[in-house]
Amino acid sequence: MLSDEELLRYSRQILLKQVDIDGQLKLKQSRVLIVGLGGLGSPVALYLAAAGVGELHLADFDRVDLTNLQRQVAHDTQSVGLHKVDSAIARLSSLNPLLKLVPHRAAMDADSLEAAVAAVDLVLDCTDNFAVREAVNAACVVAKKPLVSGAAIRLEGQLSVFDPRVATSPCYHCLYGHGSEAELSCSEAGVLGPLVGMVGSLQALEALKLLAGFGEPLVGRLLLVDALSSRFRELKVRRDPACAVCGSCHG
Repeated sequence: MLSDEELLRYSRQILLKQVDIDGQLKLKQSRVLIVGLGGLGSPVALYLAAAGVGELHLADFDRVDLTNLQRQVAHDTQSVGLHKVDSAIARLSSLNPLLKLVPHRAAMDADSLEAAVAAVDLVLDCTDNFAVREAVNAACVVAKKPLVSGAAIRLEGQLSVFDPRVATSPCYHCLYGHGSEAELSCSEAGVLGPLVGMVGSLQALEALKLLAGFGEPLVGRLLLVDALSSRFRELKVRRDPACAVCGSCHG
């Protein structure tokens, strides 16, 4: 059940008929893995914590750098040099002390990633590394856990939901394959802070919809954000029956 404090804390979203008491209870009982606590993972973690998602598993092996603070809003100047996981835990605990926060400070290999994904209900990919994205996707396909994937660089962002529980859903590999372009990082190409904030906020929104069971998630759709012109486009994405990752898993 929800305590009086929880009813008051989450009252504004409980008022929504799409959430209500039942939806809030689902959020409280949910376990979520956030992979990456940078520009995307910061708003994701903050909004999911504020919304009352009961258990957040936080994964990042990096430390806070001064150059991060332009966009990674879960951290502050006092956090420079700290593990991002520890910095985020301090911020999230201050925001909402009712949550359980589970740290993953080391870089994950296939086995540890598989175990981390199996332990939660939903995964958010907030990284900027293609190899990690592929590994997270593969683990989600095997465990049949929904994956909310976001990306942002320069002035462009992307967002989609890959849900192995849905027979027609593509996976990340269906869409991107082995990658056709050389990887670029924000340190090489640059990125605007509000853009990653926007994409991260949309990732949090998709996660809440999936966990509480309302609305229409971005399954089979890729949302493209053009920050330069403030335009959104949507592309349909189909599952590849011959996909090396999910092709045999949907039967």
